[in-house]
Amino acid sequence: MKVDVKELKPKKAIIQIEDIKPYFVNALRRIMISELPKLAVNEVVIYDNTSALFDEIISHRLGLVPIPTDLSLLLFKNECVCKGKGCPNCTVRYTLSKEGEGSVYSGDLLPAEKSWAIKEDKIPIVELYGDQRLILEVEAVLGRGRDHAKWQAIQAPAYRMEPIIEFDKTKLDDVKEFITKLPENLVSIKGNKLVLKDVTKLPIIESYISKENIDYITIERDPTKFLFHFETDGSFTAKDAILESVNILQKKYEELGKLLKNLK
Repeated sequence: MKVDVKELKPKKAIIQIEDIKPYFVNALRRIMISELPKLAVNEVVIYDNTSALFDEIISHRLGLVPIPTDLSLLLFKNECVCKGKGCPNCTVRYTLSKEGEGSVYSGDLLPAEKSWAIKEDKIPIVELYGDQRLILEVEAVLGRGRDHAKWQAIQAPAYRMEPIIEFDKTKLDDVKEFITKLPENLVSIKGNKLVLKDVTKLPIIESYISKENIDYITIERDPTKFLFHFETDGSFTAKDAILESVNILQKKYEELGKLLKNLK
């Protein structure tokens, strides 16, 4: 297996993976969607709400606020020594109190400990007018995307196979003429292949081939080379998200191996 990080930002990553089967990349994608744990608001106690929105709508919006998650410090509530009562080992608490005209943002959620402060602090919750007010308390706990979408930390994880664009060598002159019609620096010629400078631009060349009704250029996919990309909601950095997802996948393979060894 070969891995090449093409782009790594706090909330986005593009990774090229080679010499691997499609099922493995898809397994990693599904782990990111459904198995990667994260914090999300699960309990809301509203003491006063005179805003224009119902309590249920505000609670729903709070549940979708990305909360910074450190899995090394937290346990699932049902696995905690407090037996689900809610303690600092499994529960993160926030309070919100705002009165008077203005917007209520996610950053107005004040944590019991500063280390859990909301980083995505400009997400609008509700607009207050006049002397309206909103006073509440929330509890955030770990969960997984398979339980509820609010616990899904990764957005749109996807992969594409690397394209193989070949042409008939006897049509080299036609190919060169065709390239002149494409956006500048989109492809280059290497042997009997066209090499894309950016594989994400593949739809562009496909549209030109279709428009010109060209039959001497073929596009196939290499089932051993993938470009994997994803974004996070801010609960994790992209680096932490991919590393933790790989750890989860490895543990599942190990667990499956142990179960298979017990077969008689």
